[in-house]
Amino acid sequence: MSLVGFAHGTSHFFHLMLPPLFPWFMQEFSLGFTAVGVLTSVFYAISGVGQAVAGVWVDRFGAHRVLCAGVSLLTLSGVAVALATGFNGLLLAALLAGMGNSVFHPADYALLNRRVSPPRLGHAFSTHGICGNLGWALAPLLMTALATAYNWRVAGLGAALFGAMALSLLIWKRGTLQYSAGGHQPDGSARLATWSFLRVRMVWLAFAFFFFLTLGFGALQNFAPALLHQLYGLSLLSATSALSIYLLAGSAGLVLGGFIAKPGRAHEFTVSAVLSGGALLALLLASKAIPGVLVIPAMAAMGFTLGIAGPSRDLLVRQATKARLGEAAFGRVYGMVYSGLDVGLALAPILFGLLLDNHYPQWVFVGFAASLGFAIIAARAVAHDGP
Repeated sequence: MSLVGFAHGTSHFFHLMLPPLFPWFMQEFSLGFTAVGVLTSVFYAISGVGQAVAGVWVDRFGAHRVLCAGVSLLTLSGVAVALATGFNGLLLAALLAGMGNSVFHPADYALLNRRVSPPRLGHAFSTHGICGNLGWALAPLLMTALATAYNWRVAGLGAALFGAMALSLLIWKRGTLQYSAGGHQPDGSARLATWSFLRVRMVWLAFAFFFFLTLGFGALQNFAPALLHQLYGLSLLSATSALSIYLLAGSAGLVLGGFIAKPGRAHEFTVSAVLSGGALLALLLASKAIPGVLVIPAMAAMGFTLGIAGPSRDLLVRQATKARLGEAAFGRVYGMVYSGLDVGLALAPILFGLLLDNHYPQWVFVGFAASLGFAIIAARAVAHDGP
């Protein structure tokens, strides 16, 4: 659990390897906001497409090998940043990082589902999510500190060193991450041919679930400071703090969610309940019915509530996959459905950015609530979709 969690934290660290360095890139290479924004879009586009392919590789070659390949690509992306002589060099770094990031969800979940006993899976998924949040928190601090103290090329080398450390740990402890191929197969398991699993409706319902769940989160991740500044008049410092507290509260919710998520439970009810609570809080924030002093507590409550859903969400997908396709399909199914996460993160800045550009900040929260509503519908469809 700790090894896979650390690997997941490494992937989230590289999510935010480039954005903290944007001011330095813009000054060094005379780039605009649109140009540096393309780097993020390339990262998520490559990662989204790559996850489906990586899932097939996980089921064919084993999760440990694919995971090590992904960390190697992340390490190379840090080197590419350090050696970049222009925008094309930074684009190469974003491409390598996106390719490396694409392996983590299929490989991580294949490992956790194969190597952790069912009674502890809720805690395993909780640990996985918390470590990801810690990776997000560490990257801006480390990259900004190195770039300020030295320069942005040293920051790139620092990211590469972090990746190399993670790769060394995974190779050293490889025995802990090995599992035998095969496993329980349901009737009709002939559908496990490489890409035929895409004909299973549950896979696309789960894809839709992750897409809508992440679409709303992407809005807050990208625009929460500007959103709260426009809507409530908070200072940018206070609004940025609200986002940080939202993420930290989400980590606390993940801890509780690990205790709630137990094998055999109807996970769709847990997911529906907590997402409904998050949607109501988002609508409350959209209504401006609360004073500005309560905005940060409301954001914390929303983050904590939504964090509870994490382990139950992952167990819901596990339960549906095992019933429809069997354990040997964990890699490709998790790879495919989690690509919905990257699609949501890629589209959120465009869809919700338009609302902010046209001075409709309250509709960002309304859209967030609506996306959670669609996620609830998709989650229940995943749980009750027939084989």
